[in-house]
Amino acid sequence: MVPLLPFSRRAAGFAPFLLLALSACTEQTPATDARRVFRYNQPESLTSLDPAFARNQANIWATTQLYNGLVELDDSLRPGPSVARRYHVSPDGTTYTFWLRPDVRFHDNAVFAGGQGRRVVAQDFVYSFKRLLDGATASPGGWIFRGKVLEQAGGEPSDTCFVAVNDSTLRIHLKEPFIPFLGILTMPYAYVVPHEAVEKWGKDFRAHPVGTGPFQFREWDEGNAIIYHRNPTYWKQDAQGKRLPYLDAVQITFIQDRKTEFLTFMQGKLDFLSGIRSGSRDLIMYPDGSIREDFRGKFRIQKVPYLNTEYIGMQQDLRNLRGDNLETGRALQDKRVRQALNYALNKAEFLAYFLNDVGQPGLSGFVPASLPSFSAAKVPGYSYQPAKARQLLKEAGYGPGKPLRLRLNTVAETKEYCEYYQKKWAEVGVQVDIDVNQGAAHGELIDNGRAAFFTRSWLGDYPDAENYLALFYSPNFAPAGPNKTHFQSPAYDQLYQRAKLEQNDAKRYALYQQMDRLVVEECPVISVYYDEVVRLTQNNVQGLTPNPMNQLVLERVKKN
Repeated sequence: MVPLLPFSRRAAGFAPFLLLALSACTEQTPATDARRVFRYNQPESLTSLDPAFARNQANIWATTQLYNGLVELDDSLRPGPSVARRYHVSPDGTTYTFWLRPDVRFHDNAVFAGGQGRRVVAQDFVYSFKRLLDGATASPGGWIFRGKVLEQAGGEPSDTCFVAVNDSTLRIHLKEPFIPFLGILTMPYAYVVPHEAVEKWGKDFRAHPVGTGPFQFREWDEGNAIIYHRNPTYWKQDAQGKRLPYLDAVQITFIQDRKTEFLTFMQGKLDFLSGIRSGSRDLIMYPDGSIREDFRGKFRIQKVPYLNTEYIGMQQDLRNLRGDNLETGRALQDKRVRQALNYALNKAEFLAYFLNDVGQPGLSGFVPASLPSFSAAKVPGYSYQPAKARQLLKEAGYGPGKPLRLRLNTVAETKEYCEYYQKKWAEVGVQVDIDVNQGAAHGELIDNGRAAFFTRSWLGDYPDAENYLALFYSPNFAPAGPNKTHFQSPAYDQLYQRAKLEQNDAKRYALYQQMDRLVVEECPVISVYYDEVVRLTQNNVQGLTPNPMNQLVLERVKKN
């Protein structure tokens, strides 16, 4: 048995502290044991427990246990009541009214009178939302409201876009209808926070969180572990009237090495693992995605759709390109070249060879397969047709006498994938050089239009195709917006505007599909695959249900 890394042993040392602390703090409940402590690992950096900074999975998972919003997603990814017991959208789609539950309280904390958490009122949401938009907060989440809520003449959000009608009634005014708005309000950015704690701690609120959620903050030894305790006054109950959550505590560790993380799970010291890497994946799964006999029954494994599209982008704007990137960009101005590069890739073979069939080949448009508007039949994409790729390249003027040379920008994690793409493109006569950059530098090159040909992924912020199709709307040019390729089409922009206002689901989905067909035809991106996530759980864990957002919701989890 391979020993754990030193910091892993230190994190594991939190368990005795955790049990003692819980025993001391819960005099009316039985002594806590490991069966009521949920343990998961967070290999990526966790920077803040403030929902205003929940921009990555690490922060999102951690804040989800501590806070609530007005609405939340159900198992089918539809928004439903949370702190708001009900809501109403005006017929013109611009006014959202929320009626709050009377029994939601902030966690007990010294920032409140007598140390007892007070009731959540509508003004708390007004405060939380305005805080997101305040430049002094420097939150990356202000975009969920900017451009959507009622604005002043200068374009800044109006002082009256969020209104506390009374303690239990909140209104949000939009400048025009935006159908996915309820979905946006389910994001952690929109969780409610108390002004008392933020005013006391300032930027250090990141490490002194106070929320309304099923668990409350206890300890953060940065780089080693975070401990949450059960919130004894949590407002939710199960169908039998028992107060949630079932667990007494949550322990988050920070083992960065993926092999050590997997070994720790196999030793039973973690209850859950998400997104296993290639070495461990090959150990558990055959290339076709089935489970190897040695691991069957040892734990539960789920392969579920994930709202993520892995793609290769092709810059349509030459202004910021230089050198080889400029030459590549000029070649990619020809739609036939872009289409040929797409036809040259065997996406199904790629998935089987590199990812054990975790994912679905990108044989439709940019919208991933897990969204309700997805239709491979109505949005046919690019299958593997190398002969067609060669013909398109010939029509574009390339061949043995005039080879096409391109430069592809990527990061170290996907270099091996790019070498596969390089091989397939070479088979149709395209010579591709690979530039490997650090992650931050890679993102900066793309955002500033200095990479002509690049690998990228788009992880959905909320479960609506609009979030993906916004990448091709011309007012959204990067770096200010998500349109990394600077794709521009008046016809597409008109469809996007219509879809944004269309309240009928069927009609809106038809518009989405029309837009996605335009993306396929013009081919500013190659959709390589629609992602899936592999989740492992110990056999004694119940109630941990996956969804395409890859959320981690622990309020109904039990351990036998």
